[in-house]
Amino acid sequence: MEKHFIYGMSVEGENFTDRTRETQRLKKDFEHGMNVILISPRRMGKTSLVKKVKAEISDPHIRIVMMDIYDCRSEYDFYNRFAASILKETSNKMEQTLENVKKFLVRLTPKISFSPEPLSEYSMSLGITPENYTPEEILNLPEVIAKEKGIHIVICIDEFQQIGEMPDSLSIQKRMRGVWQHQTHVSYCLYGSKKHLMTNLFQNKRMPFYQFGETNELSAISTQDWVPFIQSRFEKNSQFISADYASRICEYVGNHSSYVQQLAWNIMVETDKEVNEESFANGWKAMLAQCCSYFREQIRGLSSYQMNFIRLLCSGITSDFGSKAHQEMFPLGSKSNITRIKTSLIEREIVEQEADNSIHLINPVFQRWFTSEYL
Repeated sequence: MEKHFIYGMSVEGENFTDRTRETQRLKKDFEHGMNVILISPRRMGKTSLVKKVKAEISDPHIRIVMMDIYDCRSEYDFYNRFAASILKETSNKMEQTLENVKKFLVRLTPKISFSPEPLSEYSMSLGITPENYTPEEILNLPEVIAKEKGIHIVICIDEFQQIGEMPDSLSIQKRMRGVWQHQTHVSYCLYGSKKHLMTNLFQNKRMPFYQFGETNELSAISTQDWVPFIQSRFEKNSQFISADYASRICEYVGNHSSYVQQLAWNIMVETDKEVNEESFANGWKAMLAQCCSYFREQIRGLSSYQMNFIRLLCSGITSDFGSKAHQEMFPLGSKSNITRIKTSLIEREIVEQEADNSIHLINPVFQRWFTSEYL
């Protein structure tokens, strides 16, 4: 079954849109052993980009290891995910993986489990604990394997900001940096969606990972590149959407990759042969209905001052929140209270602070929804 638009998951093949420049640059970084930091809002295409580059690298001496540590809550949760991913991705089959465990982690007896689905991969539990392996031994595992096999390993870690949330995080980061900076056969691509946490990890001079690699913020795909993609998907479904309507899809969602595809799909469902005002409006209404419960959860428990801060942002105010004119529009309380509001909304991933200290809402669809509901 062909999906005309894909959202809420990583995309591959013909569903991957543009990112030509980013793909070429990241491919060169991987091929030349450069460490890379990728930062962007959630569902903007970081994972899809890394998968695209992995598929394009044909050099058998370069192995790309991908892992997601979103659910890792402790240091040794991470070490188990780290080691298992490396052992599986540097092996061609399960038997070879088990041989590598015996060779490189001799003090372990792994447990293998299989899914009832015939095409699903096996999972492996290593049982790494402080009693059998030190952090330094696990962190240096990819270097040992790469030297033994005569390859270069690129380790791509998604949701890396989780490291900053772990107990005794600073010590963990120091151990990681202390080992990884000396590796010559391994490079790293570290990426995450919580901008304020990722920025603190890699751009704060006091943090261990400061200047660990080149930092790239993934920007939105341009309307110019989205329009022909959207039109081609409608054409494949024997439907027509004009360039104006395709551009409007991008405008409504701020060119946010996942939302572009979600809105386009909803409009396609509401369209008979050709997109018109009615089918566009119905598609937008359907999408807002799909997002509504998530948005309501985001603002649950917010104070009246926090809601007023969001109202100011939706009104186009991005700085000078304590001015008399702005306070008359939507009261925020004292100067210190405004600072607390900013910090709280940043931590809740509702707003982000730019380099010029201006504040913006992260989610363009949330902004349109909030404006219609609360302004």
